[in-house]
Amino acid sequence: MKISLVKILIAGAFISSNFSAQTSVIEKIKKNPKTPFSYAELSVKEGGKWEGSKYIGGTFKNVTEFELPAQHTDHSFDIRYEGIGLENNQIAYRLYLDWRNATDIFGKKVNTLVLPEVGQDGFESYHHDAPWGQDILSSGRTIGIGSYGRYDEQNDFVETFKIVKNTAVKVVNEKDQSYAVIGYKGWKTWGEPTDLQSKLTIFNKDRFVKVDLNLNNTLSGLCTGIVAIKNIPLKQGISKNKKWGYIATYGQQTLAKKDDNLGMAVFYPLENFDKYVKTKSTHTVVFKKTKNVSYYFMGAWSQEPNGITTEEAFYQDLDKKLDILDKNNQL
Repeated sequence: MKISLVKILIAGAFISSNFSAQTSVIEKIKKNPKTPFSYAELSVKEGGKWEGSKYIGGTFKNVTEFELPAQHTDHSFDIRYEGIGLENNQIAYRLYLDWRNATDIFGKKVNTLVLPEVGQDGFESYHHDAPWGQDILSSGRTIGIGSYGRYDEQNDFVETFKIVKNTAVKVVNEKDQSYAVIGYKGWKTWGEPTDLQSKLTIFNKDRFVKVDLNLNNTLSGLCTGIVAIKNIPLKQGISKNKKWGYIATYGQQTLAKKDDNLGMAVFYPLENFDKYVKTKSTHTVVFKKTKNVSYYFMGAWSQEPNGITTEEAFYQDLDKKLDILDKNNQL
């Protein structure tokens, strides 16, 4: 079942009634908590009411489909942890379902499922250290890690999703992978509005997410990147056969303790690569004018159980992934 980018619901929001499908996925994972898993989640409030751009009252329910109501913006309190969640044994990510459209990282201290409990006790709790981990990335007014936007060369700025006619999302959990499909209708930056569909897939292995972007017409300036943290240098790599490249950072760039380390990377196909740009706040990979592109992003937190704990090990891991991409064109 595909999300229709032309479907605009009169009520402003549609919630799938198929709650049991999401519940059964959670129960299955919890029965064998340490076996490899992938998980995609979307949790929205029901039973409350809108007061301006804030949703007051109600309770969260996991859903498989949702269309953003006209009132929704950042900090509307109608979506748990403000967006979609993607998780496996090693890491979790969230993408803000509002104009920011940034991807954030939830660092995990455990290798079991955590997202169903995150944000249940308030919007601030996951910003603080907890037995399971915490929100570790300060994305600010950037696209965070590996999200997407459009690079405005004239103003040296990455434009996000401030003007969109309609946004609809679907989450799917399969045996070896889980993903979210987001349809943005009438995304307006400059020039004619465009329709964009993104698919973000996490697998039951490793830490990476694959991003597939498809537009209804060719677009210049489509981009991805990594939030630029002060005093953290950028490194770049290119595969032996010059098919794939990466940008990456490593160091003390988290919201956790001072001696905490995080590595972040974006892998991109060189055939779609236009240029690298360092804006004020973002290390940016700009793609050639295109209708579709696929790439990968990943984070590696030093507090992850049996994880990558040194800069040397992080870049060794990236180089291994470059070799795989060079040979197979996929991870």
